[in-house]
Amino acid sequence: MSPSPHVPAQGQGHARRWLILGVICLAQLTVLLDNTVLNVAIPSLTRELHAETSDIQWMINAYSLVQSGLLLSAGSAADRYGRKKMLISGLALFGIGSLAAGLAGSTGQLIAARAGMGVGGALLLTTTLAVAMQIFTPEEQPKAIGVWAAVNALGFAAGPLIGGFLLNHFWWGAIFLINLPVAALGLVAVVALVPESKSPSGDRPDLPGAVLSTVGMASLVFAIISGPEHGWLSGRVLAPAGVAVAVLALFAYWESRIPHPMLDLHFFRDRRFTGAVTGTVLITFGMGGALFLLTQHLQFVLGYGPLEAGLRTAPLALTVVALNFSGLSATWAARLGTPVSIALGMVLMAGGLVSIALLDVRGYAGTLVGLLLIGGGCAIANPAMAHAIMSAIPPEKAGVGAGVNGTLAEFGNGLGVAVLGAVLSSSGGLAEGLKAGQLVGAVAVLLGGFVAAALLRRAQRADSEMVAA
Repeated sequence: MSPSPHVPAQGQGHARRWLILGVICLAQLTVLLDNTVLNVAIPSLTRELHAETSDIQWMINAYSLVQSGLLLSAGSAADRYGRKKMLISGLALFGIGSLAAGLAGSTGQLIAARAGMGVGGALLLTTTLAVAMQIFTPEEQPKAIGVWAAVNALGFAAGPLIGGFLLNHFWWGAIFLINLPVAALGLVAVVALVPESKSPSGDRPDLPGAVLSTVGMASLVFAIISGPEHGWLSGRVLAPAGVAVAVLALFAYWESRIPHPMLDLHFFRDRRFTGAVTGTVLITFGMGGALFLLTQHLQFVLGYGPLEAGLRTAPLALTVVALNFSGLSATWAARLGTPVSIALGMVLMAGGLVSIALLDVRGYAGTLVGLLLIGGGCAIANPAMAHAIMSAIPPEKAGVGAGVNGTLAEFGNGLGVAVLGAVLSSSGGLAEGLKAGQLVGAVAVLLGGFVAAALLRRAQRADSEMVAA
C-alpha cells in the first residue's frame, strides 16, 4: 500500500497525531453516549410523552437498528471515498438528528430522529478507529487504541451520568441538544486537523453488497428487538429472521464471487480476527443487557433519581479511564500478551456482574464492587480485542475492519438488551430480574473471554510455527 499524500509514510507518526486522536475521540464519545443516555430518561419519557413500553424500546433501538445496518457500508465508503469526508458527513448528520430529537413533540418523531442519528453514528464509528490506525506507527498503535477504547467505555458508562445531570436541571430534550455544540466543535476540529486517507486501489463500489448487508443486518436486529415483546416464535420475529438469514447468505455468496468485495471473507480465516470479534459479540451482549437492567434497578428498585443513578454507575467509567490514560492497562497487556489479557479482562468483568447479582442485591455495596471489577476488566480486555481485529486486516481496509467490529458490537448489544430484557420480564420482580439477568450476562462475558483467548493463542502458535519453518 502506498500512503496517501495526506498521511505520514509507513514507520512515521503524524506530527499532530495525539491532538488528532483527541478530536476523533470527541466525535466517538458523542455517538457512544447516545447508546446509553436514554436509559435514565425512560421514566421522564414515559411521563411526558405518554410513551408505552413498545415506544420506549423503539426509542432505544431505532438508533442501534439503523446504525448496525449501515456500519459495514459506511466503513467501505470511508475506505473508498476518504475517512475525513465520512467523519465530516457523520458529524453533520448526527448534529441534525440530535436537533430533531431534542425538539420532537411525539414518540414517533423522536423514534424517527433517533434513526437519523443512527446514520451519522454509523459514519462516525467506522472512521474514528480507522483514522487512528493511519496516523500512528505500529509501535504506538496499542497505546492509541487504549485511549480510544477508554473513550468507548467512558461513553458507554457515562451516558446515564450525563443524562441524569441534564434531567435534574432541564427537560428530556436537553439530552439530545447537548450534542449540538460538541458536533459543531468536532466539525471545525476535523476540518482543520484530521488528514485525509483512503484506499489507493480505487476499487469499484460494491453497491449490491452494500444493499444486501444493510438489509440483512437491519432485518436481523429487528427480529432480535421484536423477540421479547412478541415472542421468539411469532411471525413478527420469524419473518424478519428468515429474511436476515437469506439475505446475509446471499451477501456472503456475492462477496465470495466478485473481484473487489466490500467485505473480504478471508478475514474470517484469521484466528486473530475471528477470536477478537467473537469476544466482542459476547462481551457487548453481557455488558449491554446488564447495564440496561442496572439503570432500571437503581431507579425503580433502589429509588434513586436520574442523577443519583448516573453517579452510581460512574465508578465503571472512572476505573477504565484511570487505567487506560495512566498507561497501566497497556503495560499489563504488553507483559501478559493479548490472549491472557483478554481472558483476564473477561474474568474480572464476569466477576463484577456476579457481584452485582449476588452481593446485597437491594443495596449499593455489591454494585460498587461489581462496577470496579467491570471497569478493570474493560480496561484490559477491550484495547487488546480492538488491536487484534485491526492488526489482522490490511491497512487499506481499516474502515471495513472497524465496520465489522462495530456491526458485531451493535448486534451483541441489541441481543443483550433483548434477551436480558426478556429475562427481566419473565421474572417475579425487578430485583429477581436483575439477579438473573446479570448472571446470564456474566456467563456470556466469561465464555467470550475464553473463546477469544483460545483462538488468539492458536493463531500465535500457528504464526510461530510458520516463522520457525
